[in-house]
Amino acid sequence: MKGDKLEGLKTAPKAVGAKQAVRAVEKGLVAKVYLANDADRRVTGPVAQLCSQKGVQVDESSTIAELGKACGIEVGAAAVAILK
Repeated sequence: MKGDKLEGLKTAPKAVGAKQAVRAVEKGLVAKVYLANDADRRVTGPVAQLCSQKGVQVDESSTIAELGKACGIEVGAAAVAILK
């Protein structure tokens, strides 16, 4: 079930949002990135490309609303990076 997979996002050290995710990936701090499958590709595309270059695992099976909720924030999130 999707909710179980995202359960750890609330407590995990993370960077929420595309810009913060990119910064964290560039610094080599990221274990995994979650990208919303319903987000604008102009937002998530560069993150996905960077992750591919850096060898960071990407999960695109969640929506903006699901990622935001899993992070415990009131708004949706297009990208969430789980820090090492």
